[in-house]
Amino acid sequence: MQTQQKYPKLFSFEFYPPKTEAGEESLQAVHKKLSRLNPDFFSVTFGAGGSTRDKTFDTVVKIQERGVAAAPHLSCVASTHENIREILHGYRSNGIKKIVALRGDLPSGMMSAGQFRYANELVDFIRSETGDYFQIHVAAYPETHPQARSAAEDLKNFKRKVDAGANAAITQYFYNAESYFYFVDACEKMGIDIPIVPGIMPITNYSQLFRFSDMCGADIPRWLRKKLEGFGDDREQIIAFGCDVVTRLCQQLLDNGAPGLHFYTMNQSAPTLAIWNNLNLSD
Repeated sequence: MQTQQKYPKLFSFEFYPPKTEAGEESLQAVHKKLSRLNPDFFSVTFGAGGSTRDKTFDTVVKIQERGVAAAPHLSCVASTHENIREILHGYRSNGIKKIVALRGDLPSGMMSAGQFRYANELVDFIRSETGDYFQIHVAAYPETHPQARSAAEDLKNFKRKVDAGANAAITQYFYNAESYFYFVDACEKMGIDIPIVPGIMPITNYSQLFRFSDMCGADIPRWLRKKLEGFGDDREQIIAFGCDVVTRLCQQLLDNGAPGLHFYTMNQSAPTLAIWNNLNLSD
């Protein structure tokens, strides 16, 4: 963890683009509350195959106009060089300087991956088109990408993204701090030297969390599953317990050199604010 300790602590929050006018109004209120914490940036997700492209763009531009840096997610699967070039030009024209570069998922029913197969090819393309203009963040998987053949192969794939020009990484969420520490140590041994920021998922709904985790390969430790299942439909207890668990996780990560935290907010402010206040991060 020595290389991670040298980086300044950076904090960021992730949104998904709202689908309705009511969702837009709600996100504005959430954004306003979280902006008071002075994050380094807000990121905005990008649907499978670019399915939320316009909504992502609009949301990012609005965030940037409100005075906090915005970082659009950009997935390359099912894309061409030309449409990625067009998106990059649009963001650059609006003063966006950060990008979260991802491979992404194919939309249901689509067979072709397009002109990009992997995220490292997207990172390389962004660099060839725009030089050092964008600060590029990529994904990292402490518990191994669910489609990877092995942990070793996954680590090699991560290094390809770094070698292509990534400036920093944001991890998939996890609830076992040791998986993050082990991953960072393995990265150091391979000569990977960029900030690897832990992704943090607040716990508010255990059935939703189990569903997400099964899809993305994030492990929920057995003790945590059993504890959450034991609360049944008692949402208050789930939220209180989840806040305590995630606060302890964040504190352990920060105390041991993690270079910040990236919160998956699910377009809600209260769970993230509770954890933030428990950590006394505004002091």
